[in-house]
Amino acid sequence: MPIFALVDCNNFYASCEKLFDPRLAGVPVVVLSNNDGCVVARSAEVKALGIPMGVPWFRIREQARRHGIVAFSSNYALYADMSNRVVEVLAQFSPDIEVYSIDESFLDVSGFEGTGLAEYGRQIRERVQRWLGLTVCVGIAPTKTLAKLANHCAKKNLAGAAGVCDFTIMPPADLDALLTRIDVGEVWGVGRKLTPRLQAMGIGTVRDLRDADAETLRSRFSVVLERTLRELRGTSCLALEEVVPDKQQIICSRSFGERVHDLEALQEAVASYLSRAAEKLRQQGSLAGALTVYIRTSPFNPSEPRYQKAVTVPLPEATADSRLLARWGRRILKQIYRPGFAYQKAGVMLSDIRPRLRNQLSLFSSSRATRANGRLMQALDQINARWGRGTLRLAAEGLDKEWQMKRGHLSPGYTTEWAGLPTVKAR
Repeated sequence: MPIFALVDCNNFYASCEKLFDPRLAGVPVVVLSNNDGCVVARSAEVKALGIPMGVPWFRIREQARRHGIVAFSSNYALYADMSNRVVEVLAQFSPDIEVYSIDESFLDVSGFEGTGLAEYGRQIRERVQRWLGLTVCVGIAPTKTLAKLANHCAKKNLAGAAGVCDFTIMPPADLDALLTRIDVGEVWGVGRKLTPRLQAMGIGTVRDLRDADAETLRSRFSVVLERTLRELRGTSCLALEEVVPDKQQIICSRSFGERVHDLEALQEAVASYLSRAAEKLRQQGSLAGALTVYIRTSPFNPSEPRYQKAVTVPLPEATADSRLLARWGRRILKQIYRPGFAYQKAGVMLSDIRPRLRNQLSLFSSSRATRANGRLMQALDQINARWGRGTLRLAAEGLDKEWQMKRGHLSPGYTTEWAGLPTVKAR
């Protein structure tokens, strides 16, 4: 029987920001969304102040000043690097690991029962804390859904589970009492949409859901919820996904830091987004057979004229070449652009994605040119991987990029840039 451990980093984005600046110890910290819009991460101190997730930053500026809240722009390079380091540590505890999100990973800990799984979880916590300075919580159970729930208990310190909660050793009566105290909305996959419908059926707690009739839930909802119920009963229905499947669509879009009016700036933005999307496409060894470009004005400002348009074009030949995609993006943009509007956002989507090694060339394709283009893109990716993204880029992406999203509170690249290395001064 499999046994899963879900390891989740506490307040991950905010914790990464605090990690390299000792002056932030005990200080309330928030991380903001793109263009420094809304709160997307909160430290424990901010949560204690009752500030909700998703609140616009401008609405709490005065409150932040009173309480000494420090705000940071999203530093995705820092968070991704620290996430990779956490996974490297976790890989020492199990050969079978699924990176579920940037701050969560499932481990198959079957076979480690002799160590004592709760003790094993404490060892994981201790090593991540000692090596990386980050705090994690560990939930252990015979199914992934129960492991998620155990992790919730570990975070909330329910039933004395401070940081580590092991459902496999909990007496059935104690587990029943615990599940009776937890709202059904805390179950993985239930969420806000299904909770009111379940409550209307008298299913308000996790125990209510576990003990409900499986056939009834399947007929009224879906086989997915029935599978969740069986997982709550201890039957493992969700296997560990060690290999991430290739993406079938790759989307790259951003809101501009300020309104864009002219076609040239839009072309730079679209070329930049396509360059990033093409890089992701090459990373998974795929080609795209279709391209979508869209632009829009702000949907929230009634005083401005509104316009939005998207066009999808099948490409003559599937490609992952940034230059070709940027060329097609430029053509589409010229088709959909209308002067006189203040554009707030643009985006691109690559679709009809297929494996590069199984792609059928057209009758008039040159295999030599295809190989040469592939080597060029490979060299581009290798240089940018070594020296930093954007070291080499398309001229079409522009230089000044005044349209880029605002990140006025961005922290240094502590782990990804030489200039961002912390400085230690001896007294």
